[in-house]
Amino acid sequence: MNALQAASPITLLYPSSYATTNAASSGWVATGDFDGTLVLMQEVGAVTGSVAGSFDHAFSSTGASAASLNFFNEGSTFTTVSGASNLQRKTVCCNALGGWVRYRPTITTGPATLAVTISGIKRAGN
Repeated sequence: MNALQAASPITLLYPSSYATTNAASSGWVATGDFDGTLVLMQEVGAVTGSVAGSFDHAFSSTGASAASLNFFNEGSTFTTVSGASNLQRKTVCCNALGGWVRYRPTITTGPATLAVTISGIKRAGN
């Protein structure tokens, strides 16, 4: 089995139309079972205004000590999208995370059709 076959995806937002920033913000998802690098993907279908996607990380499922997530040499946000059919990915080292992540976009003039996933390799035994 190669690394891509072993990757375990987690959906943070299922493909749907989200009218506001709050509606498109995911809950906290545990990342403590992952090892190495996580790939975080944002897919925008149609958007009326614009979407600026970002992730936070924290030390608990309640968001303790939450902070913006910075990606490997890629800043802290996805490129702002104001057109349809856009897929972006970012990567982050699992060791840089507090153990929990959430997607938190800024939607200007919704709705926006979004889907967001993270994927990585789980540690042995998890």
